[in-house]
Amino acid sequence: MIERDDIVRGAAALGIDLSAVVAERLAAYARLLLKWNRSYNLTAIREPHQIVSHHLLDSLSVLPHLGRVGRLADIGSGAGLPGIPLAIACPALDVVSIEAAGKKASFQQQARIELALDNFVPVHGRIEQWRDDRGCDAVISRAFSDLAHFARLAAPMLAPGGRLLAMKGRFPRQELASLPPGIAVSTVIELHVPGLNAERHLIVMTNDGAA
Repeated sequence: MIERDDIVRGAAALGIDLSAVVAERLAAYARLLLKWNRSYNLTAIREPHQIVSHHLLDSLSVLPHLGRVGRLADIGSGAGLPGIPLAIACPALDVVSIEAAGKKASFQQQARIELALDNFVPVHGRIEQWRDDRGCDAVISRAFSDLAHFARLAAPMLAPGGRLLAMKGRFPRQELASLPPGIAVSTVIELHVPGLNAERHLIVMTNDGAA
């Protein structure tokens, strides 16, 4: 059972104050994910309490570190993670989610409809084919690929002064040593997710246009 209070307590441990309304929308998303997972392989995690810790809270853990981001692109987002939880928790955030797998993109579209997420736009397609002249303040990925591949794909999507945000598990020392020219690491933040007994890091990178 997905409990709203569990989400509120977990978010509070992350330093995030969620209203009951927001927590219920996050719970509704989790229930929808569990429902679709019975027919589609959206996530290997099927236990409700793990959905809360491994997906909802893990996604929300980056929220205190987003800074002043108006437009966020989530690439390789699968079931809409972290994009959908971030869009629910931060209605002022404009999120575009790009997913190549048709079933996962369809789930995201259904979640957008059922949860009335006006600030979340799912896109079914490959990242290389996505074009938008406005650019994004930040591009985020969650266990999408190695840092170099992520940077090459995501850097062209940034608006001037934008940042790349890579959610990783263990500290990716080898990947950091293999970044392409023009990509600089701004900071590495160790994340602590309630109920998740595993390392988590947020790698924040910038692009000077040389990549």
